Amino acid sequence: MNETLAQLHARKSVRAYLDKPIAPEEKRAILEAACAAPTAGNQQLYTILDITDQAVKATLADTCDHQPFIAQAPMVLIFCADCQKWYDAYQAGGCQPRAPGPGDLLLAFSDANIAAQNAVTAAWSLGIGSCYIGDILERCETHRALLSLPEYVVPAALVVFGYPTDQQKIREKPRRRAMEHIVHENTYRRMDGAELEAMLADHAGQRSYTDWLQAFCQRKYNSDFSREMSRSAAEYLKQFLPGPGA
Repeated sequence: MNETLAQLHARKSVRAYLDKPIAPEEKRAILEAACAAPTAGNQQLYTILDITDQAVKATLADTCDHQPFIAQAPMVLIFCADCQKWYDAYQAGGCQPRAPGPGDLLLAFSDANIAAQNAVTAAWSLGIGSCYIGDILERCETHRALLSLPEYVVPAALVVFGYPTDQQKIREKPRRRAMEHIVHENTYRRMDGAELEAMLADHAGQRSYTDWLQAFCQRKYNSDFSREMSRSAAEYLKQFLPGPGA
């Protein structure tokens, strides 16, 4: 296994950091790696918000499901799916563009998340840990105001970075699912209950699979934060849906 593959397999989420700043040259290297990511039509349909204001970090730690380690992270980046800047460029250039639609938003989300993963991979190669925070999609109205997001910009991913503590270094990476359940050849193969249990059962630990699955469903899928994320996503999406008579 070469060094790149080894690092991809070793990387894990890090949620506790040393009290050590990230050097400016390392920060720049991470951001340059993000901006070098694959992108649809070389459009770079994303904008990266570098959150350096400690008060904003503290607010995000509260609004993103009350996670204090966000405020303690030396570097906080928000990768925004950005359909605004090209739309503005088209308008400024007299192109008479159509309004951005759902397809544009999905393409921008893809661009933003690919850039985020480049940043995460680059950071790991420098000994810097990271953690994705999906909760940035919650609290649409709050985050729009906090980050001054225009109508065609949506926060796709919040990622926090820092040097891992010793405990985080030795913490075991959670096992991923076996490839035969994840990789389907040519067409989608819907799995039955028995195969789904075979795929997921090792999560259950000492509990029965059924007990674990029901508890996980309530804690994650049916949770208040999951419902809020869907509500906020729908609010963001409203800007990208055609209005009456469009």
